[in-house]
Amino acid sequence: MHSRTTLKDMMRIGIDMGGTKIEGIALAENGEELLRKRIDTPRNDYLGTVTAISGIVDELEAKTNQKGTVGIGIPGAISPQTGLVKNANSTWIIGRNFEHDLTTALGREVRLANDANCLAVSESVDGAGAGAKVVFAIILGTGCGGGIAIDQKVHSGPLSIAGEWGHITLGWMSPEEYPGEECYCGKRGCLETFVSGTGFENAYERQTGNRISGHKIIKLIEKGDDTAEKVMRTYENRLARGIATLANFLDPDVFVLGGGMSNISRIYQNIPALVVDWIFGNEFTTPIRPAKHGDSSGVRGAAWLW
Repeated sequence: MHSRTTLKDMMRIGIDMGGTKIEGIALAENGEELLRKRIDTPRNDYLGTVTAISGIVDELEAKTNQKGTVGIGIPGAISPQTGLVKNANSTWIIGRNFEHDLTTALGREVRLANDANCLAVSESVDGAGAGAKVVFAIILGTGCGGGIAIDQKVHSGPLSIAGEWGHITLGWMSPEEYPGEECYCGKRGCLETFVSGTGFENAYERQTGNRISGHKIIKLIEKGDDTAEKVMRTYENRLARGIATLANFLDPDVFVLGGGMSNISRIYQNIPALVVDWIFGNEFTTPIRPAKHGDSSGVRGAAWLW
């Protein structure tokens, strides 16, 4: 009798398509990491992005000598009405039938989900939100995403916009902040423009006239630079207002942070006390934790879409 390979027995491939990098991971059926690959995102190049993702999958399969299911986390959502990408800060994929084009390129069905939803699921299954009923995942990267996992399953809503925290306005704006910068979505004052890594770099540039990376700003803070410290404190205040807004309407069991800004350890010490100043009732005890799987959590969550 011949044994038959089932989906359960197959290797799982996850792809995390970010604004600056695309990462792929191959997981064994038991969740063990077999191989990973990371490349720069071909920005503003749609066909290049499809080709890059296809190339990562091909390389992971060739080097492991296994075929795999493919799940892909994207910085946006698939419209339930049209099947096309919407709400993506990687704007070159907006309005494209990304799922169809990737399916064609790879010669098999793929599953796509919002990258923050992938993070939420990954961390609720075996990460910083394990055991919690409601996990809100925040991505603080090139853009700013949010995702909700309830009982270890994505809650995306009928419009596929549940948790899109980056596109509500910054709460309790000061006169200096109002009405906020224009966001790629066409609105002004979106949280994304304030608390993403890009927003952090923009704030430093406004203060100094000098554009440098977030990593370099953090290095300046560690050296005692007053301007960089001021920018960081403003950032923490704004992030606290954003988290207070979330807690006021969802009150999740845990907040899990991913993306480049989530690697700044001081925010976990400073943010909880700042949230108290803005939250309804002035009580805040909800854990705010870095993603257990770090920058790999989104790509692991994508792999678990199957």
